[in-house]
Parts: sequence; C-alpha cells; structure tokens
Amino acid sequence: MSDNETSRLVKGAVVLSIAGLISKVLSAVYRIVLQNLTGDIGFYMYQQLYPLLGIATMLALYGFPSAISSLTATELEKGRALSWRGFYRPILFILGSFHLLLIAIVYFTAPLLARLAGDERFVGLYQVTAAVFLIVPVLALFRGIQQGKYEMAPTAFSQIGEQFIRVGTIIAGALLVSQGIFQIDAIGTTAVLASLLGGVSALVVLVCFYYKNRKHSPADVKAFSLEEAVPWKKYVKTLLLFGVAAAMNHMTLLFMQLADAFTFVPRLMASGAAEIAAKEMKGVFDRGQPLIQVVTIIGSSIALAIIPAINYQKLKKQREQVMNYIQTAMHVGIFIAIGAVLGLFIIFPEVNQLLYKNIQGTSELRLLIIAIGMSTISIIGASILQSLGMIVRTAVFIGISFVVKVGSNLILIPHFEVYGASIATILSLSVLLLLVGIELYRKLPSVSLYRSMSWKSLAAASLSMVIYLLVMQRMFSALVIDIRLLLLIYVLFISVSGAGLFLFVLLKTGGLTEAQIRILPKSAYMLRIYHKGRKKP
Repeated sequence: MSDNETSRLVKGAVVLSIAGLISKVLSAVYRIVLQNLTGDIGFYMYQQLYPLLGIATMLALYGFPSAISSLTATELEKGRALSWRGFYRPILFILGSFHLLLIAIVYFTAPLLARLAGDERFVGLYQVTAAVFLIVPVLALFRGIQQGKYEMAPTAFSQIGEQFIRVGTIIAGALLVSQGIFQIDAIGTTAVLASLLGGVSALVVLVCFYYKNRKHSPADVKAFSLEEAVPWKKYVKTLLLFGVAAAMNHMTLLFMQLADAFTFVPRLMASGAAEIAAKEMKGVFDRGQPLIQVVTIIGSSIALAIIPAINYQKLKKQREQVMNYIQTAMHVGIFIAIGAVLGLFIIFPEVNQLLYKNIQGTSELRLLIIAIGMSTISIIGASILQSLGMIVRTAVFIGISFVVKVGSNLILIPHFEVYGASIATILSLSVLLLLVGIELYRKLPSVSLYRSMSWKSLAAASLSMVIYLLVMQRMFSALVIDIRLLLLIYVLFISVSGAGLFLFVLLKTGGLTEAQIRILPKSAYMLRIYHKGRKKP
C-alpha cells in the first residue's frame, strides 16, 4: 500500500468514525423522543423489532462491506478490473442467496418468534421486518466496492442520510400515534417502513457517488475471461465467514437487546406479572439502552481515535510505538468508562426525569449503568483485537456473551424482575470483558494495564467528582426537578463541569504521562494543566 493510499485509508477511517458517531447519537435521540410521544408501551413495541432491524443495518453497513472491500482491494492490487461476470454477479448471487434464506427464516418463524416474545401481535410485524433484508446485498456491494478503492465518503454520507430518513419517519409516526390518528400498534409498522425508506435513500446516495467516481475511472468494469474460473470458494468464505464475523463485532449491545426482546416479558409473565405490567416494565428497562449506546460509542470512539490504522505487520515493525498507542487508548477508555459510570449513577434521577418525564425505574437502571463501563472497555479491546486480524475470534466472544445473557435472563428475571435483567447484562458483558482481556494479554503481554495504570490518580479524580456532584445535587436538584428547561440546564452544567473536574484532577495527579497526553486530541490545553505548578526535572 502506497503512502497516499495509507493516508486516504486513515482519513477515511476518521470520516467513517464521525459518521458512525453522528448516526448513533441520532439513534439515541429519536428513541428518547419516541418514548416521550408514545410512552413506555410504544417504546416497548419499537424495541421488540429494533434488534432484527439493527442486524440488517449492521450487515449492510459493517459486515459485508468490510468483506467486499477486502476482495475489491485484493483484485485492484493485482491489477485486475472488477468485471460483471467475475466479481459483481458472483457476489450479488452469494449475498442474495444468503439474504433470501434469512428472509425465509424470519418470515416462516415469525409465529415462533412472536410466541417467544410473549405477544402474538408481532407475527405480522416480524414477517414484514423480513423485507428489510432485501436491500442489504445491494447496499453492501456499493459500500464495499467504494471502500475497497479507499473512498469512504459514500459510506459515511449514505449512513447519515439513511439515519436522518429513519429518524424523521419514526418521529412522524410517533406524532401521529400521540395525536390518536394511529393506534399504538402502528409504531411497529412505522419502524419497518423507516428502515426500508432509510435503506432506499442510502442506496440513492451510494449510486450517485458510484457514477460520479466512475467518470474518473471509466474502465472499472471489464469483460471477464471465460477461461478464468470464478473463485467461488474464496468469495463464499470471505463473505459469509469474515463478513458475518465483522458484523457481529458491531453487535455487542444489539445482542443484549435481542436477548431481552425474547426473554424479558415471557419470564416476567411466567413469574405472575400481568401482561400490560410486564410490557411497561420492559419499556422502562429499555430506557437505559440509548444512554448505554451513546456513552459507550462516544467513549470507545475517543479512545480508538488515538490508535492509527494498525495491523499485524505494523505491530511487528513498530512494536513499541503501537504498544504505546494501544496502552494509551485502553487507559483513556478506562478513565472515560469509570467517570461516566460514577457520574451517571449519581445524577440518574435527574437524567431519567429530564429524558423520560418521570423517575420510574431509577433504581433498576442505576444498576444497568454499570454495564456502560464494561461495554466501553470490552469494545475498545475487541476493536484492537480485530485490527490485529482476530475478527472471527472476537465474534465468538460476543456470541458467548449473548448465550450468557440469555441464560442469565431466564434464571434471574423471574426472581428479580428488572433488576434481574440488569444483572444479566452486567454478567454477560463481564464475561466478554474477561475473554477480551485474556486474549489481549495473550497477544500483547507487554501491555500491562494493571501495573501501568495510575490507580491513585483515578481514585482522586473519581472522589473529587463524586463529592462535587453530590453537593450540587443536594443544593439544586429539588429546585429544578419539576421544571424541564431548568432541569436541562442543570443536567448539562453538572455533567460538563463534573467531567471537567474529573479530567483536571486526573491530569494534575499524573493519571496520564506527558507522552500519552501528546497523543490525545487538543493535547496543548491538557499539557498546560499538566505542567502548571509542576516542578521541572
């Protein structure tokens, strides 16, 4: 790979990260608006479909495009043109066949899925949801080909465009439900329609970029020699093994929600809860999902932005530099995770009231907040392992954590209700964190987080922030809790000031070394804090 291609790849990765961050924040925001407009029952209905819709999105956005990108780059590096008979058609055939199988499975097992979910009304909705998989092969093909040419803008813009259309459609549907024009069941239909419209809009963006870029390389598609055999085995293995594994590596939190969709309500009802009460409790429990998603994505994105494009070859050639980047990323991830968990745990009553207009489920969701720390750190660790080529292994780890979540839900929810689901999430993410940690240590034994972490600095920063938040809460919370605008100002102020205090104490007490600070974005400001009042050697 030339220096120019490497530069384009790194810049493209940054563009994709920003697009992913914007998309995830939008996803969290519209789900909060949805709950506000339709209540916990409406939110419950949406969350029952969200995991299946999310799987289709991940396959079209991350999994198969990554596999196709790899195949595209390999062909172009060998000086081969991408032909219809030798490249496009076989890939579309494989992906089309795979997704037709998925559609058939979802459609014909819809009655079983609805029974598992504890709500027969979802039979038709699950069957309609299967249609979302129709557009995945074409989306994945256009994204993968352009990524393979180091053109990341098409994927980024298509992702953002898709999300805006989805958000607009869902909020419009929620408004109609809130006004009594549609019944609450329309939320499910709206969710499927939003995904289909979003997918079509993404495809339009991708096709426009594709033909625009083809003007600069008109010889992209050439005839395929009839004497040359199509490498079917290679295509199938890369697409269905590497592609599915790559998608799974972006589904950690999605799998937690998938487990809840099919175990939460049935296990509550089996323990004696009324159907409506069980669904409302599921809606309350799902309030924690947008917060977990936003904090996890922001935390892991900041930490992973520290790591430039690394791979196994780079690890061998520049081992010390890569190790420093990885260690700094893990340190920053741990600091963000612990700071976020402690801060949200304290101010969650106000956050719950602000976002959802009541404090229902505060105690149970406070427990779920612990999952933020584990998901952030495990996703950072898994991303590092993936960059070193262990994509299938990390996917297996995520699969194991899903099994743990399902088993824990089945055992704990009948006894502890919402608390049980929160504990199950924590247990499953603990298993994932343990597996990722063991593999990181096995692969990179010189990255010793326990010995290299400044635990005293972390303790000082945490204690300072906790005391500050508790004092502010004692002084002002009761004054603003009933006025939403004042509550918004209060939550924003203590969140930003609390995070600022945490960072300030961390820097002043040497939580990060000067070399580590220099790697971070906006390091000049942090270095001033770090050096101020510090004796020069």
